[in-house]
Amino acid sequence: MKPIPPLFLLLFALLSFNSVSAQYGNGYNNGYGNGYGGRGGMGMDRSMMQGPQSSPSKPKEVPVEETAAKIVEQMKPEVNLDELQVIAITNVLADSMREQGVLLKNENSSQEQKIEQINALREVTNKKITAFLNPGQAEKYTTFMANFKEIKKTKSKKKKDKKEVKEDTEETKPAE
Repeated sequence: MKPIPPLFLLLFALLSFNSVSAQYGNGYNNGYGNGYGGRGGMGMDRSMMQGPQSSPSKPKEVPVEETAAKIVEQMKPEVNLDELQVIAITNVLADSMREQGVLLKNENSSQEQKIEQINALREVTNKKITAFLNPGQAEKYTTFMANFKEIKKTKSKKKKDKKEVKEDTEETKPAE
């Protein structure tokens, strides 16, 4: 029997080493368990296995009770509300916000009708709230609401100003 030339042995060793390293992670998708093309071994995308996903473009809505509670917390020290008044006013504001949401989502009404309905709702809400207050608190409530509206207006103006500044800086940037 002839001895096998060392060149064939070396070639055989290199080829077998390459196939072994491919199985253990030095080649295709880091070895065992990844299946074909990183799809979990069942021909399915991993995104299919996660179940239904919420759309990221829609922001999460804050519950009206939470928003009403925040407003009443701001109102409490300025109007000197007791705990019973806090509960009652929070409930009135939450109901009003729910009704306002329904009015805004109503597609049968025009924009002008919606504004009229919301203004009427605001008047009814203010009457309900002032019914829980004594005369001194009612005056403080009207000043609080006037200040609250001003704060909302300045916040929305700041947002608009920031948007305008961003747009201006984008327009003035030189094209590269």
